[in-house]
Amino acid sequence: MKVGVLYSGGKDSSLIAVILKRLGFDVELCTVNFGVYDSYIPAKNSAKSLGFNHKVLKMDFEILNNATDIIIEDDFPNNGIDFIHKKVIDNIANDYPIVADGTRRDDKTPKLNKNQIRSLEDRKNIQYINLDSFGYKSIKTMVSSIFELTHEKSNKDNNSDYEVEIRMLIDEKDGKSEDIFPEHYQTRVIGYK
Repeated sequence: MKVGVLYSGGKDSSLIAVILKRLGFDVELCTVNFGVYDSYIPAKNSAKSLGFNHKVLKMDFEILNNATDIIIEDDFPNNGIDFIHKKVIDNIANDYPIVADGTRRDDKTPKLNKNQIRSLEDRKNIQYINLDSFGYKSIKTMVSSIFELTHEKSNKDNNSDYEVEIRMLIDEKDGKSEDIFPEHYQTRVIGYK
């Protein structure tokens, strides 16, 4: 059965992809892009290094535009990122009978709650899979035995999360993405061990 995995190139989305592939599913990695910047390239490179098919999902710019307005209004990214994630999940569910992502138990955003997951599965007649029963420490233990990783300060050239295009659009609108998004580090998969 075909599975569309929302893919950032990071350890969490890579782990769920490998788990599903080893369970016998036909896995396709999908990275979202809104046309502001080619932010999918790091994820494409990670997918290639793991031997997965990779697809870029071109999404409506207005979704990104609305999310950045939410983030600017809140002066905090979580609600805007959740807004995008819900739209993306809903969209990808039109093309795959199973949708997966790398969200973990201790993630704050993006994250669907149980009622949102049930609604999605019922409305779209799909299955939704994530890493919700695993916390950060468990994921770290599992991925350290499977993947070669980089750990770098997050920037537009090593990250395929929604954040890249959000930051670029916020900077076009008011130039204050650095005030909203704190400096942080990104782990990206560069191959198997």
